[in-house]
Amino acid sequence: MPLLEVQNLRVWFPVRTGVLRRHTDDVKAVDDVSFTVEAGTTVGLVGESGSGKTTIGRAILKLTPATSGQALLNGRDILPLSEDEFRPLRREVQMIFQDPFGSLNPRHTIFQIISEALEIHFPALSRSQREQRVADLLKQVGLKPEMMHRYPHEFSGGQRQRIGIARALAVEPKFIVCDEPVSALDVSVQAQIVNLLQDLQDQLGLTYLFIAHDLAVVEHISDHVLVMHHGKIVESAPAEQIYAAPQHDYTRKLLAAVPQFA
Repeated sequence: MPLLEVQNLRVWFPVRTGVLRRHTDDVKAVDDVSFTVEAGTTVGLVGESGSGKTTIGRAILKLTPATSGQALLNGRDILPLSEDEFRPLRREVQMIFQDPFGSLNPRHTIFQIISEALEIHFPALSRSQREQRVADLLKQVGLKPEMMHRYPHEFSGGQRQRIGIARALAVEPKFIVCDEPVSALDVSVQAQIVNLLQDLQDQLGLTYLFIAHDLAVVEHISDHVLVMHHGKIVESAPAEQIYAAPQHDYTRKLLAAVPQFA
């Protein structure tokens, strides 16, 4: 059984017009999408801005309501669950956000940001135990434990994304949606973050849905690649096949747009 199986997922946003705000049309952000993610692998979800890829990630984590379809986590459909029913499962599914600064509360220290999830999901932990857990997480992502007492504005973009990764790891998830986690970073830092994610996957047996618009980044981390266009998956294949012999015109256009350096 796959760790995650998405079946016929639709996320439509209503268009309302006129004084009475009547429902006249729908924006089909995600339209009848199906795919699977095997445990311990990385599935790359690629497409241009507005293609619906981030909406898929948010729908799987119930951050955006799905119009219809299923998202089976270990065989259990999580989409119909209420917030109370889904709360215990939030330990298993986490998200790394695109903007490493906007996703961190500027008024909280790094300790407060990371330990918030520990307080919710591991209420029996003492303050000292939470501090030790945060220190271990910071070391795991390549930061110093004493940094936990600083605020987000005191860090670089790459360091803030490492903090975001530490926060996602805090509750020991099995599945992580990586929503364009390197697109806001310098090229040299992008490689460091991708390498960190791969190392963590090897160490912890993590499973990723890696969302990106850059096929060059996805190539280095993905086992399988899904190409998305206008709310639909137009190509799905192992990563090496996508890059060696793309079948869809849109995939070929995306590959042609990747910069080539001598």
